[in-house]
This record gives sequence, C-alpha cells and structure tokens, in this order.
Amino acid sequence: MKTKEINRRGFLKIAGVGAAVTTAAMVGCKPNNKVSSEGGETGEVPTNAMTYRVNPHSGDKVSLLGFGCMRWSLRTNANGEEEVDQDRVNAMVDYAIEHGVNYFDTAPVYVRGWSEAATGIALKRHPREKFFVATKLSNHRAGAWSFDEGVAMYHKSMRELQVDYIDYYLLHSVGSSIEQFHARFVDNGLLDFLLKEKAAGRIRNLGWSFHGKKDVFDYALAFNNIQWDFCQIQLNYQDWRYADTDRNVNAEYLYNELVKKNVPSVIMEPLLGGRLARVPIQAADLMKSVHPQDTPARWAFRYAGTPEHVLTVLSGMIYIEYVQENIRTYAPLQPLDKSEYKILEEVTDILVNSNFIQCTECQYCMPCPYGIDIPSVFGHYNRCVSAGEILENANDENYKKARRTFLVGYDRSVPKLRQANHCIECNECLPKCPQGIKIPTEMRRVDEYAEWLKKGEGL
Repeated sequence: MKTKEINRRGFLKIAGVGAAVTTAAMVGCKPNNKVSSEGGETGEVPTNAMTYRVNPHSGDKVSLLGFGCMRWSLRTNANGEEEVDQDRVNAMVDYAIEHGVNYFDTAPVYVRGWSEAATGIALKRHPREKFFVATKLSNHRAGAWSFDEGVAMYHKSMRELQVDYIDYYLLHSVGSSIEQFHARFVDNGLLDFLLKEKAAGRIRNLGWSFHGKKDVFDYALAFNNIQWDFCQIQLNYQDWRYADTDRNVNAEYLYNELVKKNVPSVIMEPLLGGRLARVPIQAADLMKSVHPQDTPARWAFRYAGTPEHVLTVLSGMIYIEYVQENIRTYAPLQPLDKSEYKILEEVTDILVNSNFIQCTECQYCMPCPYGIDIPSVFGHYNRCVSAGEILENANDENYKKARRTFLVGYDRSVPKLRQANHCIECNECLPKCPQGIKIPTEMRRVDEYAEWLKKGEGL
C-alpha cells in the first residue's frame, strides 16, 4: 500500500510525542547545551535526498540511516498492563519509509521480547521491496544454546516479522570468548543451519554483531573462511581510538579489519547511548564555534556515516524530532573534513577525561535480581556530568543548585528502591555488559556521591 505523508503536526497528533518530550525534559539534570533536535536545523524534511550505500555482496541499496527498534514506546492498555504503543510504532515507521529510510533492525530480546512483533505489524503495511529487516539469533542465555532452541528462535522471528525471508540475520553479540562462540553457534550446528538457510534464500545476508574481545573478533571474522555479508560494530568518535582497556579493541581496528575482508559495517551506538548528544559545555562550545546551528548529535551522526565502507548507521529513534534531525543529516550526508575531525579529537579529549560512566543504557544488564534500575541510575548521573553539575566540593560556586538538581532529579527518575544504594555487588550484571563496565564499582561511586550530597546543607 502507498503510505500517506505525515507532517510534524499530524505525527504528533497520532503519537502524542509533544507531551513525551516535555515530560522527558523535566526529569533529572538538564544539560546546559541543547541536545538532539533542540536548537538544530528546522524546516522541511527532505523526502528524496537520502544517502544510500550498496552492499557489495547482495547489491542492496541501503539507507545510510537505519532505524533501531530496541526502544519502541510503551503504553498501558485497558487491563492496566504495559504493551507496545503500536499506533506510535506504525506512525514512526511510516514517516521513516516516506523519507527514504529502508533498514530496520530488531531482535527477539528487544522491548521485553515485543519488538519483532511490533516491527512486523508496522512493516507489513508496506510493500516488501520498500524495506530491509534485520534480526538476530539472540541465544545469550546459558543453557539455551541447543540446536532446537536456536532453530525455534529463528522460525519465531519469521512469524513475528511476518516475512518469508530475512534480509539481514545476525549472530547476536559475539565477543565474550572463543569457547562461547563455538558453544552458541558452531558445535551445536546452528551456523551450518544458517548457511543452508542463506543458500535457500530465506536469509539474504548473514553476519554478526560484536561486543567483546579482540581475539574473538579476529577469530569470528576469519572463521572457516566464511565471506560474511556484514558485521555490526560500535563506532563513534570516542570509541574510534578509545575503547575499554579490558576489551583491548577500538572502532578504528574493527572497521579497518572489516575493510580488509570486504565486509560492510553496520554501525550501532553512534551516540554512545546518548552521551554524544549531551556533551559537556566545553565540548559543545568547540562544536558551535564551527557550526553554530548544528547539534552534538548531528556531529556524531556525520562522523559515523562518513567512512565509505559503512553500510548503515542505526539510531534508536523514539521521538519525531530525532527522526527528522537524523534524516536531515543523511539527506544527503556531508562527509566530515579534516578540520572537523580535528575538532572532534579535541572533543574526545574532553570526554575521556570527564566523569562519564561508559553506559549506553542498552539494558542488557537488566533485570537486576535485586531490583536496581542500572541504566536509569547511570543515565541520571551522566546527564548531570554533561550539564557540568557534578560537584567537586561544597565550595563550588553552584553547590546549592547542583546539589538540589541531582538529588531531586535522582528521586524523580529512579524510584528509591531501585537506586544505587540497594546494590549488594552480587556481580551477576558483569558478564552481561557489552561495554565491560564494572557495574558494582560504578554503582558504589554514584551512591557515595549521592550520600555526600545528602549530608550537605538542607534543600
């Protein structure tokens, strides 16, 4: 069916986005610099100027902006139960396709297991040739690595997405160890099964997503001389050179190794969980000195899309403003020049020497067995870092304001029973974190900071 164009007012009427944006802005520390579309370019969103990249293995013409379906909005139904807000999902997908986006990335584990079905419902309303859908073999749970369970997950994805072939299928989250790579995909025969499904045409492109260690990346990339059709990696201007030392790998290495093997890169975390959209004010001032109207998010997306072997850049867009800004950024892309790369090197120096906790709020660590809302705790703390409102001592000039902002915002954004002080350091979250964050250690840091503030003068 032909979709009808949705203008901004029409979209807000359907999705109720305006109220959601207002609510989000009121909770927690608010950055001094504007984020995402706030203060950015305005005007018409182009419908026929999207930048596309061609997959050398399949010939697919893929939009440089890909839609990440990890964070679909929820609503409460008539029975008082949470469910995906399907009306909003449909409207977001319609708007994206109308404006040239054709790559949609989901997984069985996203949005409490609801993402594939919601994405399938929205996409089914469009001609099959209008979109590429990507999903994953998300057999992370130990004890769920059998051939039968993996095949069942694959077939369920087909049913949920309402398709008879999957355009881009991934081995999900490769990287913990070579032994686990074998246990999850090789020794049980699942990789052989997927290669046969590709030969039969039910998988059009086969690849994998990477979170983890360099030796596992190298091993998987060269495994059995398979010519992978794509690989999903984390790439942004901070991770290009600076990655977690425990992982001993950075985006520059990953990207260049994929280029050597003629494997296109699909990019995740271009905003590093939103941190690159709300950079410290010193970093924002550097960016504005060159492009006063451009947001930090636009800088980050231009960076992620500039390398020529990047096939698509995923963005988990939940508001229409985010969709519009990202479409403007890639319709068409203006590649970064040398002077702009230099600015981002200076911005990176500021970021890596700040107090940021390297959490992308992906929620892979959830649920916590003791009820801690790990992503929300770290998210609130990081918002205060980016706003320049983390205090060094009680003599700081803005002590009273920053103290109140942190404590009041903390209670508003994270229920008291789910805050950092309830962490018992059981360490169950540690192997689940793709960023290798020492979560209990960082929880203790946030809690100690909050307790220090509470002992200060009264609100």
